[in-house]
Amino acid sequence: MAQELKGIRYQSETYPRLTTLINRINEESLKEAHRRQKTGKAAGVDGVTKEMYEENLDENIKNLVTRMKSFKYIPQPVRRTYIPKANGKLRPLGIPAYEDKLVQCVMADILNEVYEPRFADCSYGFRPKRSAHDVVRFINQTVMKGKVNYILDADIKGFFDNLDQKWLMKFLEHDIADKNFLRYVGRFLKAGVMEGTELQDCDRGTPQGGLISPILANVYLHYVLDLWYEIGLKPKLKGEVYYVRYADDFLFLFQYENEARMVMQGLRNRLSRYGLELAPDKTRILPFGRYKGTREDFTFLGFTFYNTKTRGGKYRIGVKTSKKKLSQKKQTVKAWLATRLTKPVAETMKLIDKSLAGHYSYYGVNGNFHSIQNFWKYVKYATYRMLNRRDQKGKFKYDKFLRVWSFYVKEPHLTKDIWGWKPTLV
Repeated sequence: MAQELKGIRYQSETYPRLTTLINRINEESLKEAHRRQKTGKAAGVDGVTKEMYEENLDENIKNLVTRMKSFKYIPQPVRRTYIPKANGKLRPLGIPAYEDKLVQCVMADILNEVYEPRFADCSYGFRPKRSAHDVVRFINQTVMKGKVNYILDADIKGFFDNLDQKWLMKFLEHDIADKNFLRYVGRFLKAGVMEGTELQDCDRGTPQGGLISPILANVYLHYVLDLWYEIGLKPKLKGEVYYVRYADDFLFLFQYENEARMVMQGLRNRLSRYGLELAPDKTRILPFGRYKGTREDFTFLGFTFYNTKTRGGKYRIGVKTSKKKLSQKKQTVKAWLATRLTKPVAETMKLIDKSLAGHYSYYGVNGNFHSIQNFWKYVKYATYRMLNRRDQKGKFKYDKFLRVWSFYVKEPHLTKDIWGWKPTLV
């Protein structure tokens, strides 16, 4: 399968449109997709899990391929369920049928190989060897080294739910000539959502919970935003302008305020043409940078960026965990600890250490040690309170707790360098 994918990338680099992609969805690639699925996951509307599908894997895969070749394979509606958020609200979650996961997994691999050579360098989300930390590094170095005085902080209102499917298919047809492959993309878009016993048709948006959704979103915004910036916008502006996008989150950075305001209006018109709109309460232009050292800040990808100075009095950008994300994480910790009152202490401590390691892995960037240390202290104190509450005789004294905590839980530490230079990804 890996060799076949390399062949797709070579074709994409060589030819304007690609053909014969559907034949890459075969028994071998579907079995590889099956191996990559995690066990113990919730089932879709068909009630089939990975373990159940594996009991008769060869026959199931062969039957699936036969139905795909005769176009009798019809993706099933996505099962919608809800999971509680830390703030007490519910977040909708889409669960595709197991067979649909396999097909989408292979199709996503194919589309990634088609578009990776075509995507612009300003796009980072859901792409190999690119991460949110590359975006944080880009913002830091661009403001520090470029002539940046204004930030256009914008947000697309309900992007994944409002994406125009007709435009998406036109974008795909511009690069892909395999009508059979596109036919199945269209079927996934139209599969609908099953909520309880009610089927809801979908004429907008990407498949909820679908493995194919991230790459489809990138394709859409590649044409709607990335190329607009590269070809239609950047050459026309007199001052310096920069743009970066991670999935549907993006920023424009400007030298001149009048150009920032002109682009914001142009952005509204551009998105409207493709069935999208800006969220008015989350879109603004703010002064920011070396020569606009205001107290204003902005939040992007869970980080808050603000103007500050070094100990020597020189300008630099401060980066810290956003208050909203930190508050959400604290609420999550509090709710989780309430479920550990009767669980073994050692098991709880190991899970806390693992969770904190994940927190440091994302938020442990240069200049953010104070924030991650405060979160570590909060978790430490909240854990002590929980253990004291469960020990009604008061035997779990603080000195004993400190010995247990120090044995299992590592000290907070930084994990990502956003100040150092990193070569442009190719």
